[in-house]
Amino acid sequence: GLPAALPTLPLELTVLYNSLLFTMGASHSAMEGQEGIRQGLLRVLEACGACGQDLITEELWQKVLQEVTVAELQAPLNQLGALQAAWWLSTGRLGSITGLLRLLSNAEDLGKAHWSKVENELLSLLKAWRVPAEGDSLPLVQSTRDLKEILCTSAAFLQGLQEFEAGNFPTALSLLQEAAGGFCSKKVLAQIYTCLGCCSQRMGKPQTALQHLKQALQVDFQCLPALSHVAAVYHELGKTDAELQALALLYEALEKNPPAAASSSPYFLIRTELLVHTPLLASLLRHRHSAEVKYLLAQRCLQNGWVADAVEHYLDFLALLQEGLQKQVPLDDSSAIPRIPEVFLEAASALEQAERYRDAITVCEEVISRTTGLIPRVLLLKERLEQPECPSPQAGLAGGLLAQKKESLSCLAWRAAGYLHQGWAWGKLGEVKEAVTQFSRCLGEVLRVRLYGPGVEPTENLLPEVEVLQKIRLLALIGRGTQFLELGMHKKALLDFQHGLQVSP
Repeated sequence: GLPAALPTLPLELTVLYNSLLFTMGASHSAMEGQEGIRQGLLRVLEACGACGQDLITEELWQKVLQEVTVAELQAPLNQLGALQAAWWLSTGRLGSITGLLRLLSNAEDLGKAHWSKVENELLSLLKAWRVPAEGDSLPLVQSTRDLKEILCTSAAFLQGLQEFEAGNFPTALSLLQEAAGGFCSKKVLAQIYTCLGCCSQRMGKPQTALQHLKQALQVDFQCLPALSHVAAVYHELGKTDAELQALALLYEALEKNPPAAASSSPYFLIRTELLVHTPLLASLLRHRHSAEVKYLLAQRCLQNGWVADAVEHYLDFLALLQEGLQKQVPLDDSSAIPRIPEVFLEAASALEQAERYRDAITVCEEVISRTTGLIPRVLLLKERLEQPECPSPQAGLAGGLLAQKKESLSCLAWRAAGYLHQGWAWGKLGEVKEAVTQFSRCLGEVLRVRLYGPGVEPTENLLPEVEVLQKIRLLALIGRGTQFLELGMHKKALLDFQHGLQVSP
């Protein structure tokens, strides 16, 4: 409540700076300090006999820095300027920071011709900013010089991510390399190297990507997203052994030490982690759930013919499902796990290839029983289900019907595939009549779909789900025909093979 006075303002502003550092650092968000900074600037104007209540923050800074020339206030104002830059950086207002730094540096143009290729105006201004020396009598919780270095690293990191998101990968790479040479914790450095690896991968440089990702793991082995990206790069390169080794390491690390909440640096209250947080960064650094990694191990083993390993992994995954996996990991678009019935059918395929036919039959029965009652008796479809373009109540209703029909088609495909697998499994067990029954049920499911529309050609211009059903129908006809041959029913076998030829000439 005391009136502002020039002799005591340096002390007052330094106390304000220290308290705002604690406020912003303890809240895990740089967002908390804006009002305190504004009050400090108004106190400076009050001491100088001026007013700025009606000014927006950028105008307030301009007025203070142009009108206040007292030498003793330059260091405290630079301290508050550093906090203001941190606040603006955390909200992505890079233009406002550039304007503020020009005022603090008393330079409208610092010589663009001298910038190196990795620098832009903001980075150039930050590097050229000469922070006034701080007096020993007024100790700071975090020095302005340290805060300036963190701002440099954070600005390069944030702009690198923005260029990455915009698809400007060479520029993003330069900015991220600039950030990697900056002032940050090992944890943040590992994150920057991970982003460099992802950027190199997008540029079609998988070997460079691997180098950056390995650097991330060398700096901080707890940066498990880097290990996840390593597996993805090996998958892209077709190096299955290396990919499976990376996935196995990732699974082991997640099981032993599940990702904990981010620990804060004990040295600084304002850190890069507080200033740089974008949806892209969250996506690149997303921690996979151990169940996702288990599924990827199973799928890759099955795709490469390592049936015994695939079966082991699939059974482990199905056991996790029984423990309530869906409550632990969101099975959305970002997840590596497909729809659960598809996982069951993949597991059934692995069990069949491992000659565990009765187990495969049991797994398929689970899919069939769970989809009972979810499909209409007859499903009428045009060749293509068009999504309405115009947003309107009618379009919304049509979109809902489209989603419902696609879901019914998916259920139908899963159910038909379950009967198809059971037919094969019973055939391998020598139960020919049971195999014929399951193949017939499979064909019955497929025939629930009725296509309509002018000049419908069943083999052209079809929905992906309908194309899958056509393939299932072909395989069921061949399977049943083969079983009829075993029974000596040659005319029925011939009829099924002829129908199969019509389905897929």
